[in-house]
Amino acid sequence: MSNEPIKLKYYVNGEWLESKTDKYMDCYNPSTGEVIARAPQCTQDEVAAAIQAAVDAFPGWAATPVTKRAQVLFKMKALVDKNFDELVRLVATEQGKNWGEAVGCIAKMNEVVEFASGISHLMKGQSIMNITNGYDTVQYMEPLGVFAGIAPWNFPAMIPHGWMTPLAVATGNTFVLKPASAVPQSAMRILDLWAEAGLPRGVINLTTCGRNEAEIFLKHPDIKGVSFVGSTSVGRHIYATAAGNGKRVQALCEAKNHALVLRDCNMDQTIAGISNATCGCAGERCMALPVIVVENAIADEFVDKLVKRLSSISLGPAYEKSTGIGPVLNAGHKQWIMDWIEKGIQEGAKLVLDGRDAVVPGYENGFYIAPSVFDHVTPEMSIGWKEIFGPVTCIKRVENFEEGLALMNRSEFANGSAIYTQNGYFAREFSKRSHGGMVGINVGIPVPVGIFGFTGHKNSFFGDLHIMGNDGIRFFTEQKTVTSHWYDEKSAGKKVDTWDGMIEIADERK
Repeated sequence: MSNEPIKLKYYVNGEWLESKTDKYMDCYNPSTGEVIARAPQCTQDEVAAAIQAAVDAFPGWAATPVTKRAQVLFKMKALVDKNFDELVRLVATEQGKNWGEAVGCIAKMNEVVEFASGISHLMKGQSIMNITNGYDTVQYMEPLGVFAGIAPWNFPAMIPHGWMTPLAVATGNTFVLKPASAVPQSAMRILDLWAEAGLPRGVINLTTCGRNEAEIFLKHPDIKGVSFVGSTSVGRHIYATAAGNGKRVQALCEAKNHALVLRDCNMDQTIAGISNATCGCAGERCMALPVIVVENAIADEFVDKLVKRLSSISLGPAYEKSTGIGPVLNAGHKQWIMDWIEKGIQEGAKLVLDGRDAVVPGYENGFYIAPSVFDHVTPEMSIGWKEIFGPVTCIKRVENFEEGLALMNRSEFANGSAIYTQNGYFAREFSKRSHGGMVGINVGIPVPVGIFGFTGHKNSFFGDLHIMGNDGIRFFTEQKTVTSHWYDEKSAGKKVDTWDGMIEIADERK
């Protein structure tokens, strides 16, 4: 690996261009702490040029037969499979996911590419012949134009090129992508694969930029919709601003997912599942499970076993396959997590596992933090309600199912929730009454396969149509309804009623 950081470019109309900006953001290898690249904070003119390239490409791409668009998606999936290990290593290197988690990032991305390959079927409209006497109605699904995607840093491949671009371009739209400036290299490499798959120039464009420049996406008259994943404060602003400018918005935001562990759970499997869910991806995912609500009857045993399990997980560089937990994103985020642990102590929670002093020999400059567990987290403590985005687990103790469910549903967030039980009645009640938009029954990370939507609720989502699944198809399309009637020679002078034939009225009411 070269000691000199790569100076990254931006991508417009099929070309990698050097920005005229004098502002660059450092991109780290979290495992070593080294700066490996610098991403340009593109100028407003450069962002506008990316939008214009998408505008210019839209008519030709929208007019491309849907079967031809599907062929590009099929080729794209094959290219991701061919370059799979390279992409995995790139995600691990720039973001810090361990090897298995980086594999999942690429696999979940390609899952949606595969789903989008069926666009010829997914964009089928509806029709009825003779909907009223002599009249036929056909309803089509059509692309809208240019969409923008503002992606976060925690899944640098899956979110920009799984949740955002595949369905947008499959449905005939064009796209401007803003990956997180801290981790843009995976998204950039995948753009080269899109080009190799045959995607025409200008259909997907990419700029790294700051918030001021990204604000253009929310107000530009040629942007039809915005997909965003990130914090709730920013998501709320994006939703209000973009929707206020007449755009479609899907804003996926923060979470503080809770799991309810009942006394009849399969203890060993529950511990294994929760250990993965609470500290997998170093806790840096909106479907992590950072709060465990446990029945008092088993709480002591549960906490003891969870602490032992999490203590045994090895830390190490992300790209070594033996690593259990990789580093967090950067020094700033590590400090953010450390500050939250200190706040939990100050609030009176009992720190039964402290991961703040973690050191990986040979990688002392990496951004490592080991799992930490707080027990006896009470409802008034902010550490149990606010998103930390790190490997920090909070234990809340309750007496029974009803108390636990009520406590969980107090959260302002509702991305996901889970219950661990062998009792079918409680599982069914939980499914119905949990506020979580994605519910797991003995499943700690209930992220659906890409043919279903990612259905967060409450302050975890702003918008009407979710990412992926049928909602994703509808978000990137609008419906056009065509009604036709053909006259024969006997129709001359026939009376045309108020509704022009589009309502059936009984003879006695005419």
